[in-house]
Amino acid sequence: MNENRIFCAECKNDVEYTVTTQKMSGALKGESYDYEGQIAHCSECSEKIYVAHIEDANLKALYDTYRINNGIISLENILEIPNKYNIGKRPISLLLGWGELTFTRYCEGDMPSKQYSDILQQIYDNPYFYLELLEKNKENLNSLKPYEKSKRTTENLLIGVVVEYDTKINLVIGYVLNQCEDITPLALQKALYYIQGFYYAFSNSFFFEDDCEAWVHGPVYRDIYNRYACYRFDPIEKHEHFDDSLFSSTEKSILDSIIKNVCCYSGKVLELFTHSETPWLKTRGNLTIDVQSNRIISKDLIAEYFNAVKVKYVMLTPNDISTYTKALFGQLL
Repeated sequence: MNENRIFCAECKNDVEYTVTTQKMSGALKGESYDYEGQIAHCSECSEKIYVAHIEDANLKALYDTYRINNGIISLENILEIPNKYNIGKRPISLLLGWGELTFTRYCEGDMPSKQYSDILQQIYDNPYFYLELLEKNKENLNSLKPYEKSKRTTENLLIGVVVEYDTKINLVIGYVLNQCEDITPLALQKALYYIQGFYYAFSNSFFFEDDCEAWVHGPVYRDIYNRYACYRFDPIEKHEHFDDSLFSSTEKSILDSIIKNVCCYSGKVLELFTHSETPWLKTRGNLTIDVQSNRIISKDLIAEYFNAVKVKYVMLTPNDISTYTKALFGQLL
């Protein structure tokens, strides 16, 4: 059959057709969504006719609209993940601890939950996140072959994006992970926050440009959270080598003091520290302790607070940070 002709029930014959684009509305999961679709019309009688690939495209447009409105990863991004990291669909499910066919179903169009979607989006966006997930969960795979292939591909991929990740905050993270024997993602987040605050107090400038947000568990740098989320409550793997000549003497003195006087506390203790401090409290405002928020803690608040702390605790050198953290810890007892 000529692909440009289709059967028209009104004309009782195969006819050519025209296609028009118009706004449509469809229901999905109990909600109505507006989207842009297409309608085919018989060129002979102008009646609407059914064309399979056009109806399929309309259904996809409805699903795509649902995904966008609800923050669900696109089907295109899902399909790209196995190609991007050179790994099969089943091994991806195994890495994530899902049912063996779960990722395959998502590739066939099934809609992931928001929780699963967020994980897949992190994998798609961040090769560092995927590589650490691969390392952490490689025992879930039935053999090391898919792990080895995917690791080589991802490491080669990262060579091309290393400049993107070679920022000041990432240099700081590299130093902290090199020096700390045991630091969880939660503790790392708080260390970054205190590095930023005390560096400003001693140098009148910020260590890095990144903003943190006032999350339930204290200040959080979102991109860094996404990168190390797969570790959950476990310590992040230690960085074996790091060139500390990348930092000035002032920068290094702040880093060393934070590692000594802040990173000695657990992530949960540091979380409690930040819950008592003005930048987090003022940014959260009247939100209750368990309400999620992406409000940015302004650098002005951080600067004002840590300048005041430096004055109150008569800090002459970065080593004096210990007087502040000991005082906060004493308040928890």
